[in-house]
Amino acid sequence: MTYEYRTRGVCSAKITFDINDGIVSNVRFMGGCNGNLKGISQLVDGMKAEDVIKRIKGTKCGFKNTSCPDQLAVALEEAMKG
Repeated sequence: MTYEYRTRGVCSAKITFDINDGIVSNVRFMGGCNGNLKGISQLVDGMKAEDVIKRIKGTKCGFKNTSCPDQLAVALEEAMKG
């Protein structure tokens, strides 16, 4: 199933991704640091959503209380709740 999440407090505006049987794929960030976010997308592709959340939740960007990876974790948590 494809999900769309509007980010808060970061440079990227939106994240889209698929979760099928708990596995994350097709992660795309709209806006933000293009190369870094493409790298994150490739690294998490094929991982269990819960493993991605454990690894990146709470990551901060500079003085912000969140980051694009943290926002992905929040998005995955929301998607897993259904």
